[in-house]
Amino acid sequence: MTSRTNLRGRTALVTGGSRGIGAATARRLAREGADVAVTYVHGKDAAENVVRDIEALGRRAVALRADSADAAEAAGAVRRAAEELGGLDVLVNNAAVGLMGPLESLSLTDVDRLLAVNVRGAFLAAQSAASLMGSGGRIITVGSCVTARVPGPGATLYAMSKSAVVGLTKALARELAGRGITANVVHPGPTDTDMNPADGPYASGQAAMTALGRYGTAEEVASMVAFLAGPDAAYVTGAEFSVDGGYGA
Repeated sequence: MTSRTNLRGRTALVTGGSRGIGAATARRLAREGADVAVTYVHGKDAAENVVRDIEALGRRAVALRADSADAAEAAGAVRRAAEELGGLDVLVNNAAVGLMGPLESLSLTDVDRLLAVNVRGAFLAAQSAASLMGSGGRIITVGSCVTARVPGPGATLYAMSKSAVVGLTKALARELAGRGITANVVHPGPTDTDMNPADGPYASGQAAMTALGRYGTAEEVASMVAFLAGPDAAYVTGAEFSVDGGYGA
């Protein structure tokens, strides 16, 4: 694909950017002209592959190991990205964990881990980013289609965590608007990634719940994130965008 220039001169951090939607988003932001940092926990090789792809486009890139479940690392990764890239204009809160199961089977450890990554980590990253961003800053959080429609049992904890980032986003939009910083959330539907492959055992049922009858691609979600990160979205804040093939229709 050819490079564009919508984000020329801008710097971005994509948490959980070593694979899936995060990796696709990092590559797309780079194609739009941004220098990009990505975080990873276990996928060092995958993260370094993303870095090489971005550098091949003539952009700067860095992979940072940071666990969003660790409060210090969640905030510190933002500062480290800004130091490496010379500032920070765009934060994509993508790092998340998914845990499905019957309500009675969920332990306190499960609850603490999932909320630490999906909610607290997103909050701390946004808090740190807001302290570094100037006018034109963008905070974009990846939510989930289950905030609009929970199709069956087993998603209570995950749906709760993703609903929390909607409230976070709307509050950030109000709090940061005076500084010219926007905040929005993107809700993917069933998306073909290694965590939820389109040929997996539950794929046919998930695809059938969409109006389009298929899984989305990580690149389709990334395109929405790239729009929100760019200049054409300057008047968009506190909003939710579904990239779900009509899952919530």
